[in-house]
Amino acid sequence: MIEYLHAILLGIVEGLTEFLPVSSTAHLLIAEEVLGFAGPPGKVFPVVIQLGAVLSVVVVYWRKFWDATVGLPSDPWARHFAIGLVIAFLPSAAMGAAFHGLIKEVLFSVPVIAGALIAGGIAILVIERIVPPARFSESDQLPWRKCLEIGCCQVLSLIPGISRSGATILGGMLLGVERKAAAEFTFFLAVPTMLGAFVYDLYKNWDGITMNGGLIIAIGFVVSFVAAYAVVRTFIAFISRYGFAPFAYYRIALGTLIFGVLYL
Repeated sequence: MIEYLHAILLGIVEGLTEFLPVSSTAHLLIAEEVLGFAGPPGKVFPVVIQLGAVLSVVVVYWRKFWDATVGLPSDPWARHFAIGLVIAFLPSAAMGAAFHGLIKEVLFSVPVIAGALIAGGIAILVIERIVPPARFSESDQLPWRKCLEIGCCQVLSLIPGISRSGATILGGMLLGVERKAAAEFTFFLAVPTMLGAFVYDLYKNWDGITMNGGLIIAIGFVVSFVAAYAVVRTFIAFISRYGFAPFAYYRIALGTLIFGVLYL
């Protein structure tokens, strides 16, 4: 039963942090360390519950995804939207596949995470001050070059603690994308990104999944979906009112606390 409770807690952590600029990967790693959660064999658990969070985006924006899917053969808007997501997805997919082993072995450590949290928090405060006037306000009609540039920003999130949503939203704002549009595009981009990560890790670890492990994964998946759905529904309104500074201060405080626990 304790494993099921841990799955619920980790599902909540994942769902609440996946789309906030605070790094869900960092929070999951820290939570697993604190709880002593080893997870189902193969370490598939974090990736699958991330997929649960991403499913919330599909549900919230189901009409846009449906229109894009059925319109692909004949609708120029649908093709532009789909191709833009593919272009933005490719940089992190290529880098992740090329350096997957190195990233897991070298970067997935608590000091790296703490340092990335602090550095990211400082970067958020700086970017909020220097962001240029927005020139692009439609998240589904960004120029393909802009999609590629945002995709390159997403590569930074391969470093645990950086935050995928933070890198793409703030990167998009620096590139002239309006705040709301950058957040929405980040939500859309999460779908192919996390689906690709899910398929890759599932393929690598399929033989290690047991029936018991499957139940633990299912619990985390459902809880993550519910928590992430609440975040996706409210996030844009929150940042429109308060900006990103609250997340920056939280990141700096958390990173400092982690270093304090490690070294003091």
